[in-house]
Amino acid sequence: MAHMRRFDHVGITVSDIDRATAFFLGLGLGVEGRMFMEGEFVDTVIGIPDSRSEIVVLRPPDGGAGVELSCFVRPDHQPGSPAAMSTELGLRNVAFEVDDLDAILDQCAAAGYGLVGGVGQYEHVWRMAYVRGPDGIIVALAERIG
Repeated sequence: MAHMRRFDHVGITVSDIDRATAFFLGLGLGVEGRMFMEGEFVDTVIGIPDSRSEIVVLRPPDGGAGVELSCFVRPDHQPGSPAAMSTELGLRNVAFEVDDLDAILDQCAAAGYGLVGGVGQYEHVWRMAYVRGPDGIIVALAERIG
């Protein structure tokens, strides 16, 4: 039986790669690479003939699992549900542990990204909030307090 080796990244399709990249850089991720993807290999893997997209791969400071942002040049991206809530089927959030939740929430608010709900506290262990970023991406931000 084959065994999975590690979790590498989550892919997110966005409408504006520069805006989405800036959002994730603001959260503390760093750019690992940026390039255009096209050709037979990509068309075969994603099942879309004659596709072309620009991707940016971002990773956290610890080098762990990353975020791959894709912006399609062709075919045009399809609109998603930018106001999706947690009950809508599909990938609903990408989560990060942060050092200072209040500071990062202030930074997100200053950039125009608001909370989905509020800031919750789980016992004396975690403080957590969901922020809605570009294209409706929900980012869970959690600070260990205990």
